[in-house]
Amino acid sequence: MRQTRGPVFPASSPALSFAAFRRHLLSSFASLATAVPLFRPGSSLPGSAAPLLGAPPADAGALDATRQSPSSRLRSTLGASVVEGMFAEVFTACAGATVLTAWAIALGLGPLLVGVMTALPFCAQFVQFPAAWLTSTFGHRRVALTAVCLSRLVMFPLALLPWLELDLPARQHLLLVVAGASAVLGVVGNNAWVAWMGELVPRPVRGRFFGRRTALTTLAGTVASLVAGLLLDRLRPTDGLGLALPLLALGACVMGVVTTLLMASQHDPAPPGSTPRLELKSALVPLKDPLAKRVLTYQIAWNAAVGVSAPFFALHSLQNLKMTFVLVALHAAGVAAVRILTAPLWGRLLDRVGAQPVLMACSLGIGVIPALWLLPAEGRLWPLLFDGVLAGALWGGHALAIFALPLTVAPRQGRPFYLAAFSTAGGLAYAAAAALGGTLAALLPENFILGGRTWVNLHVLFVLSSVARLGAGLLAAKLPEPGAHPATSFSALLLRLGPRAWSSRPQPVSTTVDVPGRQREAQTR
Repeated sequence: MRQTRGPVFPASSPALSFAAFRRHLLSSFASLATAVPLFRPGSSLPGSAAPLLGAPPADAGALDATRQSPSSRLRSTLGASVVEGMFAEVFTACAGATVLTAWAIALGLGPLLVGVMTALPFCAQFVQFPAAWLTSTFGHRRVALTAVCLSRLVMFPLALLPWLELDLPARQHLLLVVAGASAVLGVVGNNAWVAWMGELVPRPVRGRFFGRRTALTTLAGTVASLVAGLLLDRLRPTDGLGLALPLLALGACVMGVVTTLLMASQHDPAPPGSTPRLELKSALVPLKDPLAKRVLTYQIAWNAAVGVSAPFFALHSLQNLKMTFVLVALHAAGVAAVRILTAPLWGRLLDRVGAQPVLMACSLGIGVIPALWLLPAEGRLWPLLFDGVLAGALWGGHALAIFALPLTVAPRQGRPFYLAAFSTAGGLAYAAAAALGGTLAALLPENFILGGRTWVNLHVLFVLSSVARLGAGLLAAKLPEPGAHPATSFSALLLRLGPRAWSSRPQPVSTTVDVPGRQREAQTR
């Protein structure tokens, strides 16, 4: 991990204090730009794609082509990429998880189908390997343009849904088909876009460029989410679809056209035929690596623990807590703000103690978060303030660690397949757990009394998820980190994350680590 200095706010000069705060905020965005969880399919496609540091490294020819590109052309392309990312966030606000949950409520989907629908983007990670083959065969720019455009235009049937003569089951099935198609095409587009940007953006300026891009796209996404929430609240009928949801679906299609045109204006610096071909046997290598198997085990356990409850927080907020869409958007914005401000602190800690202790600590802390959702009720939402602070801080550290740790395990030569294996394992585990959670919620009574208090069926899922996350956090004690010293017990974790970890200088990490049968890089950033 790249060391990030903490904030210094001198009291002698307000101008200097503001400048220091601005540098701290921008460094936070830069940290987040390289801290997207590996299993995440991308909430904006491809605006929040997986970090480029994990993308297949560009070959020398591609890098030379990038250097030889006219500076004005490269600047124009990078500017178009920033604007495209901002419009991509508007698409997410029109067709993201919260809006899909609103569609599910309007069409009367039960917990089982809600779990299936929200798990589709994670289940779609299964196409990571075919997506890599498509990218290598047809070229990253062509595949990215086609797949991303289709993943957004596929929302058009939902814009016409109120006027289609379909019964309720057919409308429910159409929603699931559209969500699934958008998820699969989005994974393919993300895969190609990451490879494209890996060759387009020069390595020395990647951190600065994606830090600025992430800052602007986060701002655009927050504003767009609030506007979408206001629209849903104002135009939401007592029952049925109303006008807000079809208008948002139409807006998503318009954003698909706009982002495709912006992406088409960006050039491809790689010469034709420079993309290496992928072989099937190379995709099986991570499954035979003993160190990679431990990471795969954690990914499966962790994503299963998260998937049991994660799809149902928005449903619980809207259906049981009676929150407005604006309140849901404000809660998400608060989580994002805390995550932005704490990301540099986690980056400093990773430089000092390594990724594994941070991953273990954040996993154990995140295990408490679902249990906090037992406290709020309709008219009593203040406990969600604790959720916002903990979720923003701990998920930020977890994202940094879960990105850095697999990179130390995956050798440079086969890194694309290692990362694809981690993404696939995590995505499928999440999808299966979400479907299981939806089934369990459907079998339980919607309301029941226990200990003199009324509970809902989703509370059971929150408790199960909390216990499972704590178990996965303990499993993180067995994760390897070549070139570092993992914490293998809770007492060792406390010692590693004590006050000295925040004040001491980072220790140098060896560049190679002995692994049975070969030498492996111990890469740190």
